[in-house]
Amino acid sequence: MTELDAFFAQDGALARTIAGYQPRSSQIAMAQTISDAIANQQHLIAEAGTGTGKTFAYLVPAILSGGKTIVSTGTKNLQDQLFNNDLPIIRKALKKPFTAALLKGRSNYLCSYRLDNALASALGFNKEEVTTLTKIKSWSKRTQSGDISEMTETNEADPLWYQATSTADNCLGQDCPDYAECFLVKARKKAQASDILVVNHHLLCADWSIRDSGFGELLPHVQTVIIDEAHQLADTASNFLGINIGGKQLGDLASDTLIEYFKDATDIPALRTACEDLEHELKDVRLAFGMEQKRGEWRDIEQNPKLLGGLNAVKEQLQRLTEQLLVASVKSKGLDNCFKRAEELNRDFAIILEDNSGKWIRWYEIHKKTFSLSRTPLDIAAEFRMFMQQHTSTWVFTSATLSVGHKFDHFANNLGLSDYASASWESPFDYARQSLFYHPRGLPKPDDDNFIALIMDFVVPVLQASQGRAFFLFTSHRALQQAAGLLKDKLSYPLLVQGSQPKSLLLQQFKSKGNAVLLGTASFWEGVDVRGEALSCVIIDKLPFSSPSDPVLKARLDAMTQQGRNPFFNYQLPNAVITLRQGIGRLIRDVTDRGVLMVCDPRLLKRSYGQIFLDSVPPMKRTRELADVQAFFNPEKPS
Repeated sequence: MTELDAFFAQDGALARTIAGYQPRSSQIAMAQTISDAIANQQHLIAEAGTGTGKTFAYLVPAILSGGKTIVSTGTKNLQDQLFNNDLPIIRKALKKPFTAALLKGRSNYLCSYRLDNALASALGFNKEEVTTLTKIKSWSKRTQSGDISEMTETNEADPLWYQATSTADNCLGQDCPDYAECFLVKARKKAQASDILVVNHHLLCADWSIRDSGFGELLPHVQTVIIDEAHQLADTASNFLGINIGGKQLGDLASDTLIEYFKDATDIPALRTACEDLEHELKDVRLAFGMEQKRGEWRDIEQNPKLLGGLNAVKEQLQRLTEQLLVASVKSKGLDNCFKRAEELNRDFAIILEDNSGKWIRWYEIHKKTFSLSRTPLDIAAEFRMFMQQHTSTWVFTSATLSVGHKFDHFANNLGLSDYASASWESPFDYARQSLFYHPRGLPKPDDDNFIALIMDFVVPVLQASQGRAFFLFTSHRALQQAAGLLKDKLSYPLLVQGSQPKSLLLQQFKSKGNAVLLGTASFWEGVDVRGEALSCVIIDKLPFSSPSDPVLKARLDAMTQQGRNPFFNYQLPNAVITLRQGIGRLIRDVTDRGVLMVCDPRLLKRSYGQIFLDSVPPMKRTRELADVQAFFNPEKPS
C-alpha cells in the first residue's frame, strides 16, 4: 500500500480526521496520477466529476512531494475555502509538517498610507463616509493580516475601500513611508517562504503579465502549479495580456493628484486646473457614450465623431496633466508616483486609440457612471506556452468540466498545450438513481420573441412539482428580468432574483427558506454549492451559446473564419458544452441529493450538434413526460 493509499483508506488518516469519511476510488486514482505527474515532471490535464474530492486529491500529493506548490483557484471565495477549511483538515491528518500561505491581489489589503491620506485630505467626505473611514482606521489597529474581508462592518464592495487600499498604479513601493509595516509586503514575504501558496487566477495572471511588479515574481523555484477551475483560466489570462483603461482609472489619477496637490503643491495652481479639466472631459465622454450599459465594437467609436473627438480631448488633457505632474513630481514621492502613473496611462491610452495592427481586439464598455476601453489579444496560446516554458514547474490543470465529447483538444488548444498527459474520472454519484433529465415536447423555438413567456407553460408545472427548491438559470439578463416579471404572480414560493441583493445574501436566503426559486445568470452557473433538498431542481432556458454580438467573441470568430477554421464547431460549440456542464453541475452535490434537470431548448433534439450536448450530460434517466417529473418528486402518489 502506497502512502497515498494509506492516507485515503477506510481506516486511514483522513478517515480518522473526518467523521463519516468514505473512500472514493476515483479520488485515490486521481491523487496517484497527480503524484506520478509531479514525480515525472509531466504536465497533466485532470478532469474529475463532481463529488470526486479533487481538492484533497491534488493537495495531498503536492504536500507529500516536498516541493513548493502554487494552487490557483477561480475565485477569492474558493481561495478562502481551500485555505481556511481544506488545508487545516489535511494538516491535522497528515504527519508531514508543511507551511501554507494565502495571497490575494493588492486591492484586498489595507494600505495605511492611503487611509491616512484620505482622513487628512482637504477634499473632504460626507458624514457617513467619514464614519466608515474612521471604522476602518480603528480596525487597522487590530488586524494582523490587513485582509479587508476581515472587516465585516464595511462591505468589500464599498467604493470607500479605494481610499484605504492601493493599486499597482498608486502604490509607492519601497518609497512608501509605511513600507516596513505594509500588509501586502508581509503577505508577499510569507508567500515566498511557504510550501503551499494559495492564489487565484487573477493574481497568477497579473504576476505572469508583469503588471504587478516591485514585489518579485511568484513562480521562480516552484515545483508544481495546480490550476483548479482550470476552464476559467484562458479568459482570465486573455484579460491580463491586454490593456484596459477606463474613466475610473483616469478619474482616480485626478483625485489622487488633487490630494497630493493640497498636501505639497498648492504653489502650482495649474496642476489643480489640469485635474479638474480632466474630470470635466471624462464626464463629457461618458455622456457622449449614451445611457445604455453595454459592450460595443470599436467601429462604433470610429464612426461617431463626437465620441472620437471626446476621447482625443481626454487624451490631450491627460497629456497636460502629465506635463504639470512632471513639474510637481520633485516635491514629494506621492506626486512623483502620480507622474509615473500619468505617463503609463498616456502610453496605454495612445496604444488603444491608435492600434491598427489586426493582432488585437479593441472594444469599449459602458458602465453606469464610467466607461472603459480595452485591447485584448486574439489568441493567447503562443504567449501561455512561452510562459510555461520559462519555468521548470509541473502544471496540473483540473476541473469538473475540461473535456468536450471526452476529448481535451479544445482546452489544450486554447492554452497552447502540447506535451501533456490527460486523465478523467467520472463522478461517484449515482445519477441514474438520484436524478431525472426532463426535456418536454412542443417547446418554442429559442429565437421566438415570446420564448420566455411561452416556456412558462412548461416551467411552472415543474416548479409546482418540485415545490420551489429550484435554480432557474438564464443565458441573458434580459431573459431573467422577463421571467421574473412573469413568475411573480404564478408562484406561491419565494422568488429570489439575481441583482436584487448581493449574491452571497441570495444564496443564504435560498438555503434558509428551503422552498425558494432563484433566478440567475452567468455567476450562478458555476462555483455555487447548495447541498440537500433546498436545491432539488435546475432549469436552464437555452443552450448557453455566447452572444455573437459580443465584440470580443465576434472578432475571434471573424479571425478564425479568415484562418479557414470553423468558428462554430471549433469555438462556440465547445464553450457552450462546457458552460452547460457547469450549470448541470449545480444539481447533484452529495450522495444523498436528488433532483430534476430541465432544459427548455428544443435544439437538443432538433439540431445535429444537440447530440454533443446530450453526450456531455451525466448518465441521468431521461423523460419527456411531466408525469415522470411529478412521480419523481412524489413517488408514493399514484400517477
